[in-house]
Amino acid sequence: MKAIVATEDHKAKVVDKELRPLEYGEALLDMECCGVCHTDLHVKNADFGDVSGVVLGHEGIGVVKEVGPGVTSLKVGDRASVAWFFEGCGHCEYCISGRETLCRQVKNAGYTADGGMAQECIVTADYAVKVPEGLGSAEASSITCAGVTTYKALKESQVRAGQWLVLFGLGGLGNLALQYAKNVFNMKVVAVDINPGQLDFAEQFGADICLNPETDDVAKIVQEKTGGAHGAVVTAVNKAAFDSAVNAVRAGGTVVAVGLPVDTMDLSIPRLVLDGIRVVGSLVGTREDLAEAFQFGAEGKVVPQVHMRPMEDINDIFDEMEKGQIRGRMVIDLKG
Repeated sequence: MKAIVATEDHKAKVVDKELRPLEYGEALLDMECCGVCHTDLHVKNADFGDVSGVVLGHEGIGVVKEVGPGVTSLKVGDRASVAWFFEGCGHCEYCISGRETLCRQVKNAGYTADGGMAQECIVTADYAVKVPEGLGSAEASSITCAGVTTYKALKESQVRAGQWLVLFGLGGLGNLALQYAKNVFNMKVVAVDINPGQLDFAEQFGADICLNPETDDVAKIVQEKTGGAHGAVVTAVNKAAFDSAVNAVRAGGTVVAVGLPVDTMDLSIPRLVLDGIRVVGSLVGTREDLAEAFQFGAEGKVVPQVHMRPMEDINDIFDEMEKGQIRGRMVIDLKG
């Protein structure tokens, strides 16, 4: 089969690869597609350590082709996910308390386990979430990471219906965050991005206020127009967005960090203490979060903006990603 792997020179390469036989609890997916995430770029660039040779991808959707011994959660013909949260230990304090993505023995697809950018993929069956009818595979691939990550982040923000959320970054994650915020959680949203095209998208999909930090004093305007946001979700990958988020929320507000810039953010400790500001990190979502996020997609409340590309385009996609040229989500067609 063909697969896209990370190489030692920080590139991605299409190679021929053979799969081992299935083991207990595993299933084999005949892959249909796999989205390309900014985290894949980090992995390819060895920002988290050198994992050259690993099959990239954690936004994969495939059809179950074969199941190994002991598998009861999937059957041949089911569509299922290959997600960043590939497998947990199942018995630690995090796994048994609804915080399984924090498991210290976690395996991550496309990083510490072979991922979904391949024509076939072996998954741990109990951790592959079924895709409901009514949701296309390309759209589901985007929800598998970008969708569930922002869906979970919105939960972490604790912003309630009718309250204000500031959303920093309207790219691959942010465009889905906006749709979940408006169409599922009924929040009022301030959309923030330096790209006018992204702001046009945000306005089209219901953002109540759109701001460009290159021309607007975001924190000042948010404070003036809303009295301070009840929460902020930062999917952007620059330090300035995180700093602005802290200044844009009201007393008692929550800033949820999702993007992964290499910088450190500036925090006014007196403001955090005196105004009771919460700053939390949010890492993808649990299997239950993903099942919920899929269902809202199947109901048409969230419509991912996806563009199918061949496997051979992977390095072009990464180049476009680094240059900020991508709109919506690029998805690798694994059936072409």
